[in-house]
Amino acid sequence: MHSFSAWKTGAPYYLTCLAIGLLLAAVFRNSYWVWAAAPFLLIGAFALFFFRDPPRVPSADINEIVAPADGRIVGVDDLQTCPYYDGPCKRIAIFLSLFNVHVNRSPVSGTVYRIEYKPGAFKPAMKTEASELNESNTLYMDSDQGRVTVRQISGLVARRIVCVAEEGQNLELGQKFGMIKFGSRTELYLPPDSEICVTLGERVKAGTSIVARFQ
Repeated sequence: MHSFSAWKTGAPYYLTCLAIGLLLAAVFRNSYWVWAAAPFLLIGAFALFFFRDPPRVPSADINEIVAPADGRIVGVDDLQTCPYYDGPCKRIAIFLSLFNVHVNRSPVSGTVYRIEYKPGAFKPAMKTEASELNESNTLYMDSDQGRVTVRQISGLVARRIVCVAEEGQNLELGQKFGMIKFGSRTELYLPPDSEICVTLGERVKAGTSIVARFQ
């Protein structure tokens, strides 16, 4: 698997906007039109902020499951049937606003045995129906403690899901495997006897926040 860098992924966005802004500022430096550079510089600065990629050092033990994304917990459910898990399971849904870090990290150490991409709509990621209707990318993982599924789901603004993981690859706990650009939702599907460690509205950080434990 190729290493993932949000900085490199976002370079076309922030470098283009900043370059245009600086060019306009230089061309119109002695003119009222110098203000034309401001929108490009602001958008470039925000894009640079959005694609930030802070280091994270996981400290979970072998039975603990970490958040696959930064954001706010918007769903904790017990499901009897689910197309993304074999049999009953528990689901944790995380909403990522435009101001969250959008890098996705592996919630456990395990092997990706299947990846499934599905095109779809771009409805607000906070809403439950976004889980089924929106564009998504699903990673099915085997760990020593049980099977885990991670879903990257696009949002209202998001238009591209990035995933560098490959089928058959091993991911370490907290390892970066991709991101979703500009607002999104990430869901985690776990064995039905897992102990959930988060509550609705709680804010979590990818790779470091403990969201559940294997039994």
